[in-house]
Amino acid sequence: MSRLRDALERGEFVVTGEIAPPRGSDLAAMRETMRIVGPRCHALNVTDNQGASLHMSSFAACLVAKELGYEPIFQQTCRDRNRLALQSDLMAAWAFGIENVLVVTGDDPRSGDHPQARGVFDLDSTQLLQVAAGMNEGHDMQGRPLSGGPTGFYLGAAVFPEAEPWGAQLARAVGKIEAGARFFQTQAVFDLDKLVRAVDALHQHGAKVVAGVLVLRSPRVIDFVNKHLAGLAVPDDVAKRIREAPDPAEAAIDLAVEQVAAIRDIADGVHVMPLGLDARVPEILARAGVAAGA
Repeated sequence: MSRLRDALERGEFVVTGEIAPPRGSDLAAMRETMRIVGPRCHALNVTDNQGASLHMSSFAACLVAKELGYEPIFQQTCRDRNRLALQSDLMAAWAFGIENVLVVTGDDPRSGDHPQARGVFDLDSTQLLQVAAGMNEGHDMQGRPLSGGPTGFYLGAAVFPEAEPWGAQLARAVGKIEAGARFFQTQAVFDLDKLVRAVDALHQHGAKVVAGVLVLRSPRVIDFVNKHLAGLAVPDDVAKRIREAPDPAEAAIDLAVEQVAAIRDIADGVHVMPLGLDARVPEILARAGVAAGA
């Protein structure tokens, strides 16, 4: 059983960190980030061409995490691969001991660094969860048995607690639970009342919720979030706090500390997205009262 699954099922507050694979083949910076963030986390979420921009594959970076002794969360987007490739990657992940999988639809390629790319979207995230759950039962999408027996993936999905109308977002999340999702990682959370609403609702359906904290390190990051991340907007009061601070990065760290501390009393865990301030993650967790090593 993965450390992440074990901790969540025991009711322990978990910490996950975000790892962006490199834009080339040099692993040095990613390895250093893993060494900084990894000891403070139950698992490291390895992104899959985040923002629809080119990076090394999530699978390869997950293997690096395992090599260093950290537990990865293999992120799979439906944007770039058809059902053959998605199943192939899942088989490879299980063969190499990767248990945690986070399934997401993926950003529109037109918003990334290869806007001419054609999105595949052969499956959506709910359908891919069904496929992975089927592999846990020992068969592929066509119902044929897998050699070596069933997989044992711990399946996660994304949810947007601040999306409106909430009823529609909740219905999608429940569909993902029925398809096989056992935990959710949220988009960045700013409205704690809406997080409470989401956690309460998803707990009723048996799912765990790991709430996202985005470190808004500069006004430029705020502008990017508001312009490019669908369904997410930085509240005016938060944006003003960062924009008017003498040191926006320090203000962002202070805000993240406050958010992590508040989330401890609401959700099952926190997912920290440092946006380049990886070296400050241990400080954020420590100041928020989350012990090193979670």
